[in-house]
Amino acid sequence: MHIRLTVNGEAVAAEVEPRTLLAYFLRDGLRLTGTHVGCDTTSCGACTVLLDGVPVKSCTVLAVQANGGTVTTVEGLGAGGTLHPLQAAFWEHHALQCGFCTPGMLMTAHALLAAHPDPSEAEVRRAIAGNLCRCTGYQNIVKAIRAAAEARREAVAADKG
Repeated sequence: MHIRLTVNGEAVAAEVEPRTLLAYFLRDGLRLTGTHVGCDTTSCGACTVLLDGVPVKSCTVLAVQANGGTVTTVEGLGAGGTLHPLQAAFWEHHALQCGFCTPGMLMTAHALLAAHPDPSEAEVRRAIAGNLCRCTGYQNIVKAIRAAAEARREAVAADKG
């Protein structure tokens, strides 16, 4: 089946088997290996990407379902070798250890902050509830997301000032 979509700002056209999962299309077809596959059952969230701005677990979304849509992967967050503010906050607040869950956490957090620029700790925890981390205990992940939100608000205030 022929599909057309936008991935990280680039137009993509490809032939895919109708049963191809979006995660494998991204990883194997487009070589965007930042999207991790941990469970194939939507349990872990490592494969989370944004589809038309909404976080989805790409291990259970067919590539054909993304036809005509816009997909953002973790590779699409930074620009020109510069870390996205969320990525920088994860680094600064030690919100990652092995890094396997990090791409999914970042994409979920990115969608959260787009919808809620000033989330409470409870809202952050609720948003990332579908993303499992076996290393960090989540405390630093929550701190990093809230720090990125604060940095974003400060940047907006500085631009207005």
